[in-house]
Amino acid sequence: MDISFKKPPFERQEKNRITTARQNVTCCFVLKKPERKFGVVVVGVGRAGSVRIRDLRNPHASSAFLNLIGFVSRRELGNIDEVQQISLEDALSSQEVEVAYICSESSSHEDYIRQFLNAGKHVLVEYPMTLSWAAAQDLWKLAEQKGKVLHEEHVELLMEEFAFLKKEVVGKDLLKGSLLFTASPLEEERFGFPAFSGISRLTWLVSLFGELSLVSATLEERKEDQYMKMSVCLETENKRPLTWIEEKGPGLKRNRHLSFHFKSGSLENMPNVGVNKNIFLKDQNIFVQKLLGQFSDKELAAEKGRILHCLWLAEEIQKHCSAQK
Repeated sequence: MDISFKKPPFERQEKNRITTARQNVTCCFVLKKPERKFGVVVVGVGRAGSVRIRDLRNPHASSAFLNLIGFVSRRELGNIDEVQQISLEDALSSQEVEVAYICSESSSHEDYIRQFLNAGKHVLVEYPMTLSWAAAQDLWKLAEQKGKVLHEEHVELLMEEFAFLKKEVVGKDLLKGSLLFTASPLEEERFGFPAFSGISRLTWLVSLFGELSLVSATLEERKEDQYMKMSVCLETENKRPLTWIEEKGPGLKRNRHLSFHFKSGSLENMPNVGVNKNIFLKDQNIFVQKLLGQFSDKELAAEKGRILHCLWLAEEIQKHCSAQK
């Protein structure tokens, strides 16, 4: 039997304000010459960490406010493109290091964030910031106590596809919708339950249609085949149904299939809307603006509300799927 889940008790945001208004500002990032630079260390040098290092080393507007000190990795790498490897202990204790970019596996995010905030550093972390809604709340409280910026990256909101969808959806009355994502397998121990590792898709739905309620969720698994399919039924505030499916297994290509039906027409799948360029750099631009105090409290509260809402939904989905085993 379907069960409707109540929303968490955080502040409710204005309708249509759940996505930060600063998504469009990244294309016109203009700042005066920096009076100082923030020393940065990158933790984790996989795909995201490598892109972060590249952007920090290149002469971009936001990079002018940042000084790459080094990187932290569990592997002994020595240096990467003349960037020096430093120990976690040195990164935490160094007066030079004022900012940490957390680009490690999702399962390690919470511990790294907590350590760097306690050491008095600002933090940028790749999504999801934690694999627990309560932990995310606790870390935000810690950041506020320390007077530091805690920024969760969401490059999916900076993609050309999302900009197209936002324009298509605005002002339309949704009847029903679905979003299916397929990809190769991910290790749950490293990247979290599928509702967390796939939280960028959930963030799309929340950013497009506002706060959502969980109606039902199921998880089909064949571990011997490395296959899983998570099916989630959600509901908008106007009781319109949204279906979100994550399907992963060997041979499945990374793809996104969507279908949105409105009173005025339908949108089936995504047209070719161009190449996503420099989305991590655009995210860095937003982070630097936060460091410089250029976001209003209202904008920051809206973004925090959206992120916590998505993490809460992801956790409720995990609980519901686990209860059915």
